[in-house]
Amino acid sequence: MSEPPAAVRLDRWLWAARFYKTRPLAVAAIDGGKVQVNGDRVKRSKSIKRGDQVRIRQDPYEYFLEVMELAEKRGSAGVAATLYRESAESLAAREELSFRMKQAQPARLHTQGRPSKKQRRDIRKWKGRDDGGDSRCPPPWSPRYPSST
Repeated sequence: MSEPPAAVRLDRWLWAARFYKTRPLAVAAIDGGKVQVNGDRVKRSKSIKRGDQVRIRQDPYEYFLEVMELAEKRGSAGVAATLYRESAESLAAREELSFRMKQAQPARLHTQGRPSKKQRRDIRKWKGRDDGGDSRCPPPWSPRYPSST
């Protein structure tokens, strides 16, 4: 077998480490400034090596990693987990954020689906749009209104 490379492109490593499902997603994150290496914003072709510090922002989470191994090809999840080591502070912050998000109240109430015909009428009355008649019938000033002449 061949020896592992001394340096790998950042976009390939992020894809191989399974932070992004596809390389184009990794490229978009790098170009969007969501990935930093050793504290600097980098380009997708930046070569990374063992010991580099990588910061990845995937809303709402943020990862602080140290590159442990290099890979150009995507492997299993078990192999991908050996490519990096996450800092203890990063792991604790992610777990706390995850816990707070689970404890938070939902943003909106879940309804039972579409309103019924009666509920729609009540909504129209509440909004002041109730003309008391059939909503499908055009108003008398409309050119589509049948004239009685």
